[in-house]
This record gives sequence, C-alpha cells and structure tokens, in this order.
Amino acid sequence: MHLSIDAMSGDRGPAVVVDAVRDALGADRSLAVTLVGDEPALRSHLKPTDQLGTQLRIQHASEVVTMHDAPAEALRRKKDSSMRVAVNLVGGGDASACISAGNTGALMATAKFVLKTRPDIDRPAIVAEIPARQNRVFMLDLGANTDCSVDMLHQFARLGAEVSSAIAGVARPRIALLNIGEEQGKGNDVIRDAAARFEDDSAVNYVGFVEGNRLFDDVADVIVTDGFSGNVALKTMEGTAALVADFLRDAFNRSTGSRLRGLIARPVLRRLKARVDPRHYNGAVFAGLNGVVVKSHGGADAVAFRHAIDTAVLECRAGMAAALSQQTDRE
Repeated sequence: MHLSIDAMSGDRGPAVVVDAVRDALGADRSLAVTLVGDEPALRSHLKPTDQLGTQLRIQHASEVVTMHDAPAEALRRKKDSSMRVAVNLVGGGDASACISAGNTGALMATAKFVLKTRPDIDRPAIVAEIPARQNRVFMLDLGANTDCSVDMLHQFARLGAEVSSAIAGVARPRIALLNIGEEQGKGNDVIRDAAARFEDDSAVNYVGFVEGNRLFDDVADVIVTDGFSGNVALKTMEGTAALVADFLRDAFNRSTGSRLRGLIARPVLRRLKARVDPRHYNGAVFAGLNGVVVKSHGGADAVAFRHAIDTAVLECRAGMAAALSQQTDRE
C-alpha cells in the first residue's frame, strides 16, 4: 500500500507530518509513503535512521496551497503545489490514497478535478467519525455541501454505509437522519422527503430521525445531514470538548485540596481525555470520488495526523478487499 502525503499544507508545517509518517512506517512494514513538498525542507526534518528508498520517498513540489487561497485559484494557478501533486499520484495510479491537512475547499476542488466523482454520486461528501458512548459513529456531510437535495442525502446514506463498513467493519450500518425531533413529520420538506426515500430503499438500513442531543448514543452507525448542519455540529462538539477540559482543569486547580484530588483522579481523567480527545477522531474521508482522499485537521499534531494515516489505510484495505472479492466472483 502506497500513500501520497501533502506534507506542506498544514498549519504546523512538515515536521508534524514527518513524525507521524515515521511512526506509521515503523508500525507497518507493508506501508510505503511518498512525502510531497519542498524537498530540501522535507530532508531537513528527516533523521539518519529514516532510510529513503523502499518505504519512504520524496516527491518535490515547488508550490503550497495556503488557507487563504480560493479553491478555483488554487486549482488553476498552483498546478505544482504539494496538494495537487499528491492528488495526481492517486489519479495516476502511483498511490492508493492521498492525505492532506490543507485548505478543505481547495483539496475538494482538486480531488474532484483530478479523480472525478463516481457515476452514481452527484457531489462528494465529507464523512468522519465522531465520539460515541459505544460503537463507532460516522457523520456526513461535514461541510462540503451546504444545500442538499433529497437525492444527495440519499446518496450520502449509501456513502456513509460504505465508510462505516470499511473502517468499522459494520456489515449493515444503521442510518439515521439528523432532525429537530424524532417524531415523524418533524423537520423541513427535504428532511421528511429524504426519510421517505430512505424507507423505500431496502439497501438503506434506515432507523429514523436523531436529535442533536443523541448523536453520541448507540442509535445509529451513520448520521446523515447537510453540510451546513453537519459542520456546525462538528465544531460544536470540538468546542464542547475544549470547554469541559478547561472546566475540569480550573476545578482541580482551585486549591491545594482540589489539586490533591486531581492527582488521585488522574488515571480516570486520562481515560476520559483519551475518549474525547479530537485528535483520536482526526481524518475525514472525501466519499464519492474515484479514489481515496483523506482530510486531516489543519492544526493536527503528530498524534492526530497519524490517525488520518490510519483512516486512509483502512479505506484502502477495504477497497482492495472489495476489488479482490469482485474479481473472485467473476472467476
């Protein structure tokens, strides 16, 4: 398996990417990575033990897409950007997947232009795992499409089911629609019509509406919504996690006694942090493309970026397994 990684576009620069790649390659000897970006800059972050050649390669790119670049301008004017070259490697069959922490709009525009959208999909969607009490839950769209039709939401349901099966191994994922209430007849016309469409499709394991306060409950494996609502929900989750962490830190630092209680509770707090830490959910899949593209958070550290790499690997392995199964069936 070969991944192409845009090493230049994240907020923290290539050092974070190189550290994450080093960790991933050490854990999986079957994995190969091409770091795409300014070659002298990338080489400056390598260690003597990082052997270029079999597992690790560098592809030089002279430009970088910034967070301020408009998607159309990045696509038109920065054809030798680390982002574009990394996606091109997937389009040319030289890489199984691309990972970038860069400008989301530019990455989506570039991926759509180079890889094209699947024939059965009108618009790709951003899907990612969100924290949950028990099973792994995936949500889409998280920002690619702010206005969605019934057809698009129906397609998102199928895409979400594919991602859930690929990454979490769920054979028949339960699909729910995000709504302002669980009762039948709640929501706007698009949501109600989408629910009717889901119910009529036997391929969609539809379980009904879900409200925002039950996103983390074990009511569904995939939650479908438009990109506007999904992005607001995602940012609210991230902000809430940070707020709770600040409240806990403040509570345990108020006095000597509270600090002592904090030391006693440290093992529990560490487990809590591990479960709600946004870094452990980093890596959003651009579903619906003719190729695997994973978007990392722009401010990801090495731990978070490693999770984006793991997501790409799981997606690729699932795709390879599906292709092998289809070939076996034909034979």
